[in-house]
Amino acid sequence: MPKLFDIKFPGECKTLPEGFWSAIDVWIKKPHVVNKRLCGVKETDSRDVDTEDLVLLLEDYELFQDVMCFLSSGVLLAQTHGQDKPWSFSVRTIIPKVKGYGTNLQKEAILKDFNRQQVTFLPFEDNAEGKVSFKKGNIYKIQLCSDGCEEWALELHLLTLDAWFSDGVAYPKLPWLSSDLLPKLIRWATECKSSEFRSTLSLLPVEKYSFMYQQLKEKYKAMVKVWPEVTDPEKFVYEDVAIATYLLVLWAEERAEKGLTAMQSFVDLGCGNGLLVHILTNEGHPGKGIDVRRRRIWDMYGPHTLLEEKAITPSESFLFPGTDWLIGNHSDELTPWIPVIAARSSYSCRYFVLPCCFFDFYGKYQRRQCKKSQYKEYIDFIREVSQVCGFNTEEDCLRIPSTKRVCLVGKSRSYELADEAESEHQRACYIQSHQTFPGITVQMSDVRNDGDCCHGNDCTSGSTWGVGFQPREQVETVRNCAALPRDFVDRVVLRVANVLLGMTGGRAGSDWNQGGSLSVNDVAGMLEQETLQLLKKECGGLQTLLKNNHQVFRVEGGRVYIRDWRERTSSCSSKQRKPIAPCALKTRACWFHAHHPQGCPLQAQNCAFAHGPEDLRPSTRPLKKIKPYAF
Repeated sequence: MPKLFDIKFPGECKTLPEGFWSAIDVWIKKPHVVNKRLCGVKETDSRDVDTEDLVLLLEDYELFQDVMCFLSSGVLLAQTHGQDKPWSFSVRTIIPKVKGYGTNLQKEAILKDFNRQQVTFLPFEDNAEGKVSFKKGNIYKIQLCSDGCEEWALELHLLTLDAWFSDGVAYPKLPWLSSDLLPKLIRWATECKSSEFRSTLSLLPVEKYSFMYQQLKEKYKAMVKVWPEVTDPEKFVYEDVAIATYLLVLWAEERAEKGLTAMQSFVDLGCGNGLLVHILTNEGHPGKGIDVRRRRIWDMYGPHTLLEEKAITPSESFLFPGTDWLIGNHSDELTPWIPVIAARSSYSCRYFVLPCCFFDFYGKYQRRQCKKSQYKEYIDFIREVSQVCGFNTEEDCLRIPSTKRVCLVGKSRSYELADEAESEHQRACYIQSHQTFPGITVQMSDVRNDGDCCHGNDCTSGSTWGVGFQPREQVETVRNCAALPRDFVDRVVLRVANVLLGMTGGRAGSDWNQGGSLSVNDVAGMLEQETLQLLKKECGGLQTLLKNNHQVFRVEGGRVYIRDWRERTSSCSSKQRKPIAPCALKTRACWFHAHHPQGCPLQAQNCAFAHGPEDLRPSTRPLKKIKPYAF
């Protein structure tokens, strides 16, 4: 039996053999993390099997003999497992991303042999009539080997090399198995890390998600080209498509489970750009989005997408008794309130929340533990809120281009409708325990086990249960140094540039003074405290101001340099800088012409900036028009 490849583990690897099986489970259960052409797999039929079971499974006796020889290759007959149940058997169905991949279902029978530290993959196809055909040429196994001296290696063996068939999707290419998969298995086995969260799409049938995602991605991909916001269209469009796909599949499964025919209604609280609302509405679900600030893109959706510009304050005025689902997609300060609002809207109201920024009920979330990551701690906090609100809370991980991918879902209640009053009392007590009063913070330790947490105060929700909540401002404050007074910015720029020019910098042989360099911290150290205090109120502070003035400065690796416009490439990149748009040429004065002791290093006709008032011209940048989006 040919051995295609082997790779050794790093010395003194203490995670083996347990780490090997942990890594193999990643490849079995989540092959999409390394094979990007797959959406995932569906696992079925997990059990222990013996030799007699294999005869029935493989049907073809010649194939059975070859497989048995392959499974026990290198092992004496006396060392085989005999009539016990030596193999852990499972089947996985491959779910490709590739559209129109084929009608037959590509599957793999997987045999784990824990005694020999090996796992064998037997690919087969299952057509519409249920006929099974094994791919003898594509059978392979991965084996953990040791020479007894604590030196470990991973080996890849093939049943036969000549008949290997590859499509790069369900059937991987041989070079890929050796050059990509095995090194990944080595790394996973060595690290042997366990995630704090569940695997992706654990609450959904992956095959349905994959099919719908491909449909919606194709349907809404044109949004990328007409995206009017300053945010990245690739990220935001496909992220909202993925979230919409998740909800649509989740709701379809709910209808099937409960025998419902009507499409679920929804309200998206803090809907932002409104694209998620637009997709869900367009796919047949009645609903609307509410956000404190209107976005330019709202005008593109048309009248059938209902979006309201309104500040949301948790209170009796913002309950939705006729709504099936409340959505919080990166809803920031509203995130912990969404389970509360859903619970108080009606007994049948459900919710979906995708936490991002960390907020408590009345402000920024303050860490309480140090043994968890901040993100895990916050997810656990929202889970606690959900459970106190009376939801059977489920957690899942989405497949979106974001580091914040964990969602919480409340589909049902943990109490009966008759116990609503008691549950409402618990909710109110919990929320009050997180209120901060002047000089006093009420903690959960003040809540007694008998539920009497209010110390004689009224703990009912009433109409003022959101008092103290601060919604975000309707007008977004620009804090990227762009709104700072121009004379203030000019003074800082001139001060920093003069210090750099006064240093003994510049490359040898250069007539034009390029100055020296300073770290951003050193630059901060030479500025007055009042200047620094003003900059601290801006996102990114001093470094953002320096980067904004890229005509004068180059900021790389935490150091500040004078920019030399004669250099067409950056010192840390071989790519050319993006050329200035023709409509922006000569629309701003050249700083070097006015302030550098030797003037601008470029001739006036070669400089993108104006050398004097006579060289200055108005901008001809066209205004961006927002057109309605058509399907």
